[in-house]
Amino acid sequence: MKRAPSVTYASSPLLASRTPVWRSKLIVAGIALGFLGLAGRAAWVQVFANDFYLHQGEVRFARTLELPANRGRIFDRNGLLLASSVPVPSIAAIPEAIDRDPAKLAQLAKVLQMPLAELNKRLEDEERSFVWLKRQVDDTVSKQVAALDIKGVYERKEYRRQYPEGEAAAHIVGFTNVEDKGQEGLELAFNKDLAGRPGSRRVIKDRLGRIVEDVREQVPPVDGKDLQLSIDSKVQFFAYQQLRDSVLQNKAKAGSAVVLDALTGEVLALANYPSYDPGRRENLTGSQLRNRALTDSFEPGSTMKPIVVSLALQKGLVTPETVIQTNGGHITISGSTIHDDGPSQQLTVSQVIQKSSNVGATKIALQMPPKDMWEMYTELGFGQRPQVPFPGAVSGRLRPYKTWRPIEQATMAYGYGLSVSLFQLAHAYAAFARDGQLPPVSLLKTGTEVAGVRVFDEKVAQQMRAMLHLVTQNGGTAPRAQVMGYSVGGKTGTAHKQEGRGYAANKYRGVFVGMAPIDKPRIVVAVMIDEPSAGRYFGGDVAAPVFSAVTQQSLRILGVQPDMNVKPQIAVERVEESF
Repeated sequence: MKRAPSVTYASSPLLASRTPVWRSKLIVAGIALGFLGLAGRAAWVQVFANDFYLHQGEVRFARTLELPANRGRIFDRNGLLLASSVPVPSIAAIPEAIDRDPAKLAQLAKVLQMPLAELNKRLEDEERSFVWLKRQVDDTVSKQVAALDIKGVYERKEYRRQYPEGEAAAHIVGFTNVEDKGQEGLELAFNKDLAGRPGSRRVIKDRLGRIVEDVREQVPPVDGKDLQLSIDSKVQFFAYQQLRDSVLQNKAKAGSAVVLDALTGEVLALANYPSYDPGRRENLTGSQLRNRALTDSFEPGSTMKPIVVSLALQKGLVTPETVIQTNGGHITISGSTIHDDGPSQQLTVSQVIQKSSNVGATKIALQMPPKDMWEMYTELGFGQRPQVPFPGAVSGRLRPYKTWRPIEQATMAYGYGLSVSLFQLAHAYAAFARDGQLPPVSLLKTGTEVAGVRVFDEKVAQQMRAMLHLVTQNGGTAPRAQVMGYSVGGKTGTAHKQEGRGYAANKYRGVFVGMAPIDKPRIVVAVMIDEPSAGRYFGGDVAAPVFSAVTQQSLRILGVQPDMNVKPQIAVERVEESF
């Protein structure tokens, strides 16, 4: 066997050559610089500029979970529930962690009743750590989603508002949006008190969305405060029911009703029709949402006559028996003729109210300076926003007295040339019910009699109540306002609706505002029917019957003892009311 030749490596020319010293130093220096770079980078990442990397880590795994506060409940004056929050499931997802199996996503879209394209659009941003898929679903949907067992899709608890009284109390209570924030009514007005303050919980989650650990102490939520309204849900429901029936029967556009407690100034009912179910708000219109009693203003018509006559009584210009020459029911001022519906040569002041004479009211008003009328209207709250915490409450319109011409002062005496809300009108009549004192009004329960601001002498208020009582008797404009077992008084108003710069020939608002029992009133009730079109439009025909039914039921609910034991005597032949 032949042996391989031996090799002497030391004799290799390549190995025998001397390596330059600078080369080895360069290599060592390069290695040292590399280590220094790595050390510097490590120090930069871990010590000097670690905020960015900590944030990136937290974005991927740390979550701050909001702990929702339970929104405060809303009760009526008797403790009956008007609004409450109940826990409901909502479906959410973590786009970066979701299982994007097309078949599963198609099933998910079908369960959530949403187009697959919309679902994919919500999940397309994989850098987002959270996205809602569908909020406030029912338990059946929640169970179906859980059964799909899709990674990255989970359930989260929220609260949904429930309104047991439905459309009857919708305009006063209002509603919240999906974020549980007040949008209308007292839900909006008292949102800060009702909402409370949410808590928080900082946690670490894995890629499946499961909580691994808490990273800091939990901040508990603070629940919202409960709210107790002055509203009596029984009075509210009955007022709404009667109002709805009248609007439908008279083929009217809308209607409103207000019931005030004359002793405490509390609002017992505030109803409007058309209405809506606050728990189901699909396809709502503005006409359904408006709380017309507070947000709509109109020319009040003859309901202003008692105020003008009371001012004249207060100033000693007339007495209830003073005779006013009505000139056959016509009077011309500045080229414009004012007329009554029925001819009469003379009427007493009491008959001016009973028969609703425009001429009589005009003659009484023109005995006084415009400033006096303006001050009285202002003291009663006209031209000013009502002092109630309700969004959208209007002030109405009352022009400065210095701009009034004689014809304008005359028309303002019987309710044209100014505008008021039904709520303002009911509040003003509370001064007659309270022996001349105007009480403050409240939408929250007070339960105690409150002192008011005196606007009329006690004797004047009592004299006016006697005149208002005549309005509801045979020969007055509202015998249909009579109430079985209770004495009542009030005033009708029928006004043409404005249309452009003039007035519509056949569009009216019929109004009745009154009180009961007449000697010592407990409640004030105001009713307005907008654009009745079934043949009747006078306030005594369309609004007075609603007043009658609501007043009787309200007094019974409040436990007020009847002061009469007679049947209401409805006149066969209606006495038509002046405008």
